[in-house]
Amino acid sequence: MADLESLWKSLPPALGKIIQESCCSLEHLEEIRLRLGQPILLKEKGGWIPCMAKNDKKRHVFSNCDMKACVSLLSAYSLYAFAEEIRQGFLTIEGGHRIGFCGKAVMEDGKIKTLHPISSLNIRIAREVKGCADHIFPYLFDNGRFCHTLILSPPGCGKTTLLRELIRNLSRAEGGYAVGVVDERGEIAGMCGGMAQMDLGECTDVISGCPKAEGMLLLLRSMSPQIIAVDELGRESDFLAASDLIHAGVKLLCTVHGSSLEELEKRAFLGRLLAHQVVERFVILSASQGVGTVEAILDSTGKVMYEKGGASWYKASGFA
Repeated sequence: MADLESLWKSLPPALGKIIQESCCSLEHLEEIRLRLGQPILLKEKGGWIPCMAKNDKKRHVFSNCDMKACVSLLSAYSLYAFAEEIRQGFLTIEGGHRIGFCGKAVMEDGKIKTLHPISSLNIRIAREVKGCADHIFPYLFDNGRFCHTLILSPPGCGKTTLLRELIRNLSRAEGGYAVGVVDERGEIAGMCGGMAQMDLGECTDVISGCPKAEGMLLLLRSMSPQIIAVDELGRESDFLAASDLIHAGVKLLCTVHGSSLEELEKRAFLGRLLAHQVVERFVILSASQGVGTVEAILDSTGKVMYEKGGASWYKASGFA
């Protein structure tokens, strides 16, 4: 169950009450969409439902007053973080929940200084699914040695949730691996006030709000990690930094958007890693049987080590 108390404290009481009354199940709440002049929408179990007050058939339209009240509470919650992070388009609050902002960009020297006025808010509920990686964890080792692992997944199939749980398992494994995490967008650890809101284990160090390439190299220099974990490699610089880690003897645990190895081979820098068989394990996710379906686990040669069987970990954990 996600910690929602911190979320309700960050919203006007009347708005929070309407959202709670509209939810079929708070346990399944994934996102809250607040757009000026539009009905509030709630995402549950992958589908969207309108927000309506109890015993009221009218959809609640998000007003200017609602927006001002929300922004006022969020900026008071952490004025420094609000000023700094709004430039990146999101703010992470206690509990690890992430609030995204959209609106008119105010530019300065070719860069976004702030957003004003703010026209939309997207609240993504942070939720751990402990145990979701247990059944695949043994496949990521070879003779007791953790393998360079890449999680391949289309958007919305649970790759970040699975990554987080793998980090926790590694950190809590017998002997404990020293794990460094680059959390550029605050989605893995949900750092707030210098403390991870998600459970990543006691042997894990996190650098947040930092571009992936710089973060990986900083961790390599400063924290002597055995494994570095990073979500959504994509830029050329990300793959160059990943290559530096591998050559330095650090194991890599990462995720990439995609649905097949054939698709990855067409991407220049990732294709080079595949051609040299640097990645030793590929975990392929989908939503074919629900969020978190592990289609297969392959080794560096493409040999199938594990194939889909049973329901997704999301369903098995009671979240769908």
